[in-house]
Amino acid sequence: MISLNHSIGILLASYTRAINIQEKTTGSLFRQKTKAICLNELQGISSNWFTLYGATFMNVQIPEFQYSQVCFNYIHANPVRAGLVKKPEDWEFSSYADLKGLRNGNLVNRERVAQLGLVLARY
Repeated sequence: MISLNHSIGILLASYTRAINIQEKTTGSLFRQKTKAICLNELQGISSNWFTLYGATFMNVQIPEFQYSQVCFNYIHANPVRAGLVKKPEDWEFSSYADLKGLRNGNLVNRERVAQLGLVLARY
């Protein structure tokens, strides 16, 4: 089985290749404007437990599932942390409103979200 991280890497590499061909350029598209942070060390995340919707859950002992949920939460909270919107559902480029049922977008694969066991965090 191919990991989620590997799949995302393939997606980004393919996207970069297509844009470079279209624009007749080479190299990374995101290198100068992106920065890497360790998502496993965000405040409020423990290797043993986390709180969501007022309940405490034990982390799944499958690291790929843990990291998927951390990334899922991080991506949806990012526009709020950046001060672009007050609530994640207000960010028009996010799937948060679709997943919460506030918008009828067709790019979100809700079945896959459920298969991965991902849960929307409240902000």
